[in-house]
Amino acid sequence: MSFFVTADGGLTTAGYVGCIVLMVALVVIASVLSSQKKKGKPMDARKLAFCAMGIALAFVTSYVKVFELPYGGSVTLFSMLFIVLIANWYGVKTGILVGFAYGLLQFIQGPYVLSLFQVCCDYVFAFAALGVAGFFSKKKNGLLIGYIVAVLARGFFHTLGGYLYWMDYMPENFPQSLKALYPIIYNYSYLLAEGVLTVILISLPPVKKALQTVSRTAHGAEQ
Repeated sequence: MSFFVTADGGLTTAGYVGCIVLMVALVVIASVLSSQKKKGKPMDARKLAFCAMGIALAFVTSYVKVFELPYGGSVTLFSMLFIVLIANWYGVKTGILVGFAYGLLQFIQGPYVLSLFQVCCDYVFAFAALGVAGFFSKKKNGLLIGYIVAVLARGFFHTLGGYLYWMDYMPENFPQSLKALYPIIYNYSYLLAEGVLTVILISLPPVKKALQTVSRTAHGAEQ
């Protein structure tokens, strides 16, 4: 483990290389599986382009932070929305895969390693969980419902990691009567704050209309 992780919980050069290799391998595997599913046809170029664009926009907007908490977590410029949009347009499997890739990018951006399972909770499972928004893509107000469920699902894994690994970081002035709720309060404070802002945004008529137009473009090759 020390070969990939530094003493302060960051990544060594080998760790960064390993993460990049893993991401490339995942893309290759996903392309192969997609080709087999479509009887030899490669994954649609339009779909690949939109997935790549969704990951890129999510990653870039994750740097634009309204505010940031001291032990990780921040309200960003709607970064989760871009992964949820991919899930809404292309389904759960694609959404989870894109969320997983985005989680690896987040890990490379600011890694902190306490254990393998902690990394999975905070980076892999949490961001992949945004893909569950795809379950609601065919329902009325599916994007809105899917986004809310996705945020709650992401929060579940961050909270799980909080209970298992981060309780020692609880501030001394935190009310002891709420100690058992600390991971829930901490993680959902920033997730729900960004969630509320995003729900307001996507509920605005001009934004809804714009997203519907983009959605039709995203599905253009399938129509």
